[in-house]
Amino acid sequence: MTALTLSTAAAPGLRADAIVIGVAKGAGGPSVAPGAEAVDKAYDGRLAGVLETLGASGAEGEVTKLPAPAGFKAPVVVAVGLGAEPEKEAGFDAEALRRAAGAAARALAGAKKAAFALPLAEAADAGVVAEGVLLGAYSFDAYKESAKEAKGARAKGNGKAPLAEAALLGGKPRDKAYKAAIERAAAVAEELNRARDLVNTPPNDLNPEAFAAVAQAAAKEHGIKVQVLDEKALTKGGYGGILGVGAGSASGPRLVKLSYTSPKAKKSLAFVGKGITYDSGGISLKPAGHNETMKCDMAGAAAVFAAVVAAARLGLEVNVTGWLALAENMPSGSATRPGDVLRMYSGKTVEVLNTDAEGRLVLADALWAASQEKPDAIIDVATLTGAMMLALGSRTYGIMANDDAFRSAVHEAAEESGEPAWPMPLPEHLRKGMDSPTADIANMGERMGGGLVAGLFLREFVGEGITWAHLDIAGPAFNEGGPFGYTPKGGTGTAVRTLVRVAELAAAGELG
Repeated sequence: MTALTLSTAAAPGLRADAIVIGVAKGAGGPSVAPGAEAVDKAYDGRLAGVLETLGASGAEGEVTKLPAPAGFKAPVVVAVGLGAEPEKEAGFDAEALRRAAGAAARALAGAKKAAFALPLAEAADAGVVAEGVLLGAYSFDAYKESAKEAKGARAKGNGKAPLAEAALLGGKPRDKAYKAAIERAAAVAEELNRARDLVNTPPNDLNPEAFAAVAQAAAKEHGIKVQVLDEKALTKGGYGGILGVGAGSASGPRLVKLSYTSPKAKKSLAFVGKGITYDSGGISLKPAGHNETMKCDMAGAAAVFAAVVAAARLGLEVNVTGWLALAENMPSGSATRPGDVLRMYSGKTVEVLNTDAEGRLVLADALWAASQEKPDAIIDVATLTGAMMLALGSRTYGIMANDDAFRSAVHEAAEESGEPAWPMPLPEHLRKGMDSPTADIANMGERMGGGLVAGLFLREFVGEGITWAHLDIAGPAFNEGGPFGYTPKGGTGTAVRTLVRVAELAAAGELG
């Protein structure tokens, strides 16, 4: 991962491959953002005009490169757009800084060192910029060539490694708040990038057993207690949902429990993640064109895993338990069929009308298991429904909950973290559509409002009196388009930052 440093050095004398500055979009054209005063002075105060001549407008994510002025040890200035110029005395939006830093870091792939002279009004800004740099510099090339070959290719200039080092100018190396902000950014970004790696790993290498092994290794490294239930243990425990989904695969299912505890904790949280390592749809096979990205159907479990490890690394004063419901959904002679009835871990029976509505089945078992420990709140995360993508698009996830105040608190945590989300209802009239003549409930209901129907199904498996929220991240979990800001193509690590922020708020006694 890109190395981070805080620096009080002046931009002209700093040895680096590039100096990154911010440019805002003003009413009369681009304007140079705070932090770049020394650079603008070297251009005799005409930097904004030069950038405009080169076509720069200051629009968010826009990157313009130009030769550094005489006397600078860095050969290149990279101007990155911050979007609309803020009102007087108002600082730049945190997400604008984060995205700008990420866009610049991506543009500087192959560079050894870059100095970021972006606006740093306070320690929190340094953390935001650092996070953007670390997330923007991410790349996944594990399957393109061996590590040895990659090193040789990059040395010859045939490939581009991620930006190696970023110095944040205007930072205060001896200030505790600044150092804490950088350390937090590094811990969260590293774990988020680990989640991205998991989502991007092909399903022939990441089955439930392999995912569980990754979790076990990380738990050992960071002092997290881990328990893995295999097929035998799941059968003995009566986890009919997880077993039913995994029945058609040669790779057996797993339920992984990760427990981080703090001796000073006063609150406890449970995070539950959908971990379908590959989703063919099962007997209700997906049509051609819908299978190619289904390695990402474990993004919820990856987010939960990363969030628990991040909480441990940050030493948050809250108990956090992560539940990873892992299975591979495949068609075979042993697969669950439409019309089958599964007895879930809670004891309820579910008529399976569509085997491609499998995520809610594994989550149901994990939600009930999490409920038995009576945490103060449960949040589940899942790439659950295409309906949520139709409702909110590819960059926003939906939040449902059994408590309006908690839903609002999670929404605020998401927005504060830079993860676009939107509160969604759980209309009671949609519950009737899941009535089954054979079982307690069916796994399908009305087609319209399918994302809400899925949320209502999950609510049936949350213990009585427990506050719960459901995050449907089907849209933003996997970016099929081009990279933007700090978001790469492929796995995005969506929901990791929201979960970490919720844990921080709970630790501080500020969670609504």
